[in-house]
Amino acid sequence: MSKEPYLLRTGSRIAIGGAPEGHDARLLGAIAATAPAGVLHICRDDMRLNAMAEALAFFAPGLRVLSLPAWDCLPYDRVSPNAEIVSRRMQVLCALGQVGDFRGGILLTTAQAALQRLPARADLAAAGFHIERGGSLDLGALTAYLARNGYTRAGTVM
Repeated sequence: MSKEPYLLRTGSRIAIGGAPEGHDARLLGAIAATAPAGVLHICRDDMRLNAMAEALAFFAPGLRVLSLPAWDCLPYDRVSPNAEIVSRRMQVLCALGQVGDFRGGILLTTAQAALQRLPARADLAAAGFHIERGGSLDLGALTAYLARNGYTRAGTVM
């Protein structure tokens, strides 16, 4: 039995239950600071996710917090997802793919987002093209990358 009445430990998993809003963020920050790996916290909805992110910024300002939102449309819907949500999701997925060790960090998401499919890490890594300012650019590699992503060559660009 844990000393903290809101924590339930089952093997390596820790569940927070019944804690008042705000206090759960303090508990989560303390858990993440000592966890051997990153912490996944699933919030009930986007409002709670944003409130948790703000509370973690207050209680654990040095903690790395990533927020993975859910899509704002249904699969096969005629409406495309919001560009900001697409950007936020890709930013979080790229950050997770680049970070080999996410110890001391928290990934916040919602129940809806946790059920949505994600691209494989290898597919995500292969989808990028790295360019450094002042570095050399392999024009053939850039052309091949652009062709794989749907661009076509044109004689004149307007």
